[in-house]
Amino acid sequence: MSDATALLQLGMDLDCDSSTARTSAAAQVDLLAPAESDRKDYFIERDGVRYAGTHLIIDLWDAERLDDLAHIEATLKECVEAAGATLLHIHLHHFTPNGGVSGVAVLAESHISIHTWPEHGYAALDVFMCGAARPHAAVEVLRRAFAPERLAVDEILRGRGS
Repeated sequence: MSDATALLQLGMDLDCDSSTARTSAAAQVDLLAPAESDRKDYFIERDGVRYAGTHLIIDLWDAERLDDLAHIEATLKECVEAAGATLLHIHLHHFTPNGGVSGVAVLAESHISIHTWPEHGYAALDVFMCGAARPHAAVEVLRRAFAPERLAVDEILRGRGS
């Protein structure tokens, strides 16, 4: 799926100026929308449970390279690839003086966010993906990239009961 197609599905269009983006994108979505009976359903069904997506809350303790901006960006890209997701944009901010990093990889399927405290060897990440993406694949990428002594993952099935 192209970035433009993914953005269009989210109601955004890169080719529109900001004053016409909402109207133009809405009009284009209407033109491209399939018949109601053909509409894709991006909800997931697993073990008889129907939900919007999987949200992983990941904590890393005694981890390495949490102040390395280039390494963090490359790791987020590898997480996206491993999960089979579609990267739209990455934005990271490097704080001083401690070197912590906060940022997000915006995905067509949702997002991955990271916040690091290198002075404590700690990082907090959210990996939320819907559709056919495999968010659990990001966990091993993070383990290899940051070599934490301890890693914890909590899973939330978002939109359960819909």
